[in-house]
Parts: sequence; structure tokens; C-alpha cells
Amino acid sequence: MSETQAQKLGMELLEHIRGIPGGRSIDKCIQCGTCTGSCPTSNLMYFSPRQVLAALRAGMLDQVLKSNTPWFCTSCYSCAVRCPAKIPFTDVMYELKRMAVKQGSYPRRDPASAMVRSFSEVVRRYGRNAEAILVGKYYLRTNPLKILGQVPMVIKLLAKRRMAFFPHKIKGIDGLKKMLAAVGGNHEGKP
Repeated sequence: MSETQAQKLGMELLEHIRGIPGGRSIDKCIQCGTCTGSCPTSNLMYFSPRQVLAALRAGMLDQVLKSNTPWFCTSCYSCAVRCPAKIPFTDVMYELKRMAVKQGSYPRRDPASAMVRSFSEVVRRYGRNAEAILVGKYYLRTNPLKILGQVPMVIKLLAKRRMAFFPHKIKGIDGLKKMLAAVGGNHEGKP
């Protein structure tokens, strides 16, 4: 992505955020750092929450999307609750995740993004968590050989019937898929 395209997309993202409830408050950000100080995972992020808004304003969308930052957001809303400007920062992070997946700009082997993408796929397919499938998808994305180390545990869980090898879909899975599509809960960018 060229620098001009990234700046344009960054401005479009900021405009989109301004359109969500409370989104206009991003213009009131004074870079106080309360969001970063409140975030339980900011020490793991490449860009701290405070730095994300500064980077977006500077047209650094591509760098933000390729970073691990949105994927470490735990949706605890501490940043949004404590922000003196009432910036809906968790919503910003969700939008960054959607945009990263749509553009294919997310870090492919990053454990956090791999877990979010794997979990989203499993829930979208079955309507609930299916541990065996989730673990398989996660390790295939991050370290395929590491899955071999999980085989003994999986065998024990299957033997004790603590995990289903072939998960069942929930009743009304089609309804769930329609709801997810309606709210944009599609982290893979697929229809």
C-alpha cells in the first residue's frame, strides 16, 4: 500500500469512527495517556492505545494494521470508561481488526491475531467453541509442529469425554450467521 493510499484510508477510518456513537470525541484526544495506563495489555502492544490515535492522525494506518496492537485488545473497555474525552477506543480497535482482515494487513503468525481469527472461524461455523478444532486452527497458523505436542492431552480429553472430536453445530446456526453478518461480526472478510 502506498503512503498516499494509507493516508487516505487513515482519514477514511477516522471519518468512519467519527460516525459511530461517541466517535466525534476522537477530535478531543489530548494524548494524556489514560487509555494506555488503563489497558491491561498495552505492554504487549507495538503501538499503545494513545499512540494508535496519534499514528492514525499522522497517516500511519498501514503500520497500525500490520502491528499486533488491535489483536491484543481484550475488550475490557477500561480505556473507554476512563478516557476524559470519552473516546470509544474499544470500538476503534474492533474497526482496526476488521480493516486489517479486509485488507490482509494483519500479522499472519502473531499468536494474538491467530487466536482471534481461529476462534471467530470456529464460532461462525459451529455457533460455539469447539476446542479441538480451535487448537488445530491456532497451531496451524502459528507453529504447525507444535500441535504434535498437544496430541497426548487431546487423547486424554477425548477418552474422558471432556472434548468432542466432531463438534455439533448449535440449533439455529443460520440465524447466528445472519446476526453476525448484520453487525459486521465477520473477522475474515468473507460474506
